[in-house]
Parts: sequence; structure tokens; C-alpha cells
Amino acid sequence: MAQRIKRKRTVRTRPSKQFGKKWVIVFTFLFIATALLFVFRFREGFLYYLGFKTDKYTSETTSDERKLTDIRIYEVLHKHDQNAIGFDVSEYQGTIDWEQTYHIDEAFELSFVFIRATAGSNKRDARFTENWNGAKARQLVCGAYHYYRPNENSLDQANNFIKQVRLQKGDLPPVLDIEKLPKSQSIARLKIGLRRWLEVVEAHYNVKPIIYSGERYYSDFLRKEFSDYPLWIANYNFWRNTLASDWEFWQFTENAQIGGIEGNVDLNIFMGDKNELLALGMRY
Repeated sequence: MAQRIKRKRTVRTRPSKQFGKKWVIVFTFLFIATALLFVFRFREGFLYYLGFKTDKYTSETTSDERKLTDIRIYEVLHKHDQNAIGFDVSEYQGTIDWEQTYHIDEAFELSFVFIRATAGSNKRDARFTENWNGAKARQLVCGAYHYYRPNENSLDQANNFIKQVRLQKGDLPPVLDIEKLPKSQSIARLKIGLRRWLEVVEAHYNVKPIIYSGERYYSDFLRKEFSDYPLWIANYNFWRNTLASDWEFWQFTENAQIGGIEGNVDLNIFMGDKNELLALGMRY
């Protein structure tokens, strides 16, 4: 008779309840620590938010994402309460009631605005004249910007801007907005085109233009050749709340809400106060 071989059964052990409780405690601790760090990091923003928002919006009408956006906006503005604050617009904002664009929630004064004038070699912003005149009547310090299209002739683009924009004493220097990479030319050719636009515009207005771009784009493609130009940098990093030392202007959010403008708006901080902003303006 064949002898039966007894097979050992593998006994699977379950994690002890004690082990599971330890992980619950660890995760709870990490969650609380993260929450406290967040509150401490944006403590001024919380105070401003509670002071200016809770009496206007309820939790039913304000999403959590909107609340977090407002908290960061207030935090950044509070840290720069001595700096000039402004915004930028184009035809995409529609009709603007400029008489309502004085403050952010009656707490932070708006001092300047950048207005899109042109794009590419032949595009004129449909509301440029309307916005320019409205901002001037509102007595904002005004600047005009050109949206650069990498695959179009740079000299035609410069002449398009010059044809549409007449700057006066006190206006901000012209702005070159570069955000896209070329599809039909090299980066080297793009840089040649940007240099030509900047030189033609500088010769016409007798002032060095400002370069606007995203921080990563500027660092990756422009810093080496264009570091001698004033910078207007877009950086929406939630955890950042101060300007870098080499930024003239910082566009820190695209989700601000300003009276007189429907929808969200870009908000910007100048590196100095309003008097220094006025000193930056055109001198002729």
C-alpha cells in the first residue's frame, strides 16, 4: 500500500490589528501635520479670506477650489502690500466696466494694467482702443503688449505693433509676449526673430521693451540671450508667494476676480511701489 505523504499547509497570517492601528496613527499624524503646515504657510491669506469673503459667499456658492485660490491670492497680496498691483486684459474679457476696477475686494488698490494691442503680423486686438481709453479714463498706468507668433515674420509683427500703439509720457514700456515654440523653424531662428522685434520696437519708442513669458519657457530658451531685458514672468505655483529678484513684474494667478470684469483675470505685482512704477513709465 502506498504511503500517504502529508503535505504541509501554508498558513497565511493576517496583519495584526495592532500593526494596522499604527498605520492609521501615522497617516492621521501626517494629515494633521500637513494641514497645520498649510494653514501656517497661508495664515495671512486665511485671515484676509475670512474677513473679506465669508460675509459675501456661503459654502454653497463658493467651491473649495475657489476658496483655495482666493486664500493664495490674499496671501500674496498681503505680502506685497507695499507693491503696485495690476492686471492684464484682452478682447477675451469682453466689455469692461472700468469704473469698477479700483480694488480687489476693497482691500488692495489696482494701479496698472497691461492691455493686448496686437498679435502676429496682422492681428489687432478688437477691444484695444476701447480698453486703452477706458483704462486711461480710470487713470491706471497703462502698458500695451504684443502676442508673438513664432512662425510669422518678426519685422511684420514689430511694424504691426508700432502701427497700432502710440505711447505717451507715463505709459509703461512695450511688452513682447512669447509663450509658444515654433513649428516650422529652429529655436535659434526664433531667437533671431525675437531679437529683431525687440530692436525695432526699442528704436521706435526709445525704451527697452519688457519680455513676458512663463518662468520655465524663459529659463529653458531665453535667459542666456535676453537676460538684459526687463522681465514680466508668469508663475502660478501655489506654494510660491514672493517675487524673484530679477522679475520686474510677476503674474502670479490667472484666476483673480475683479469688479467690472466677467470671469477670471490675470493678476500682477510690480517689484516696487506705485512711485517706482510711475518712474518706470515712458519719459517723453
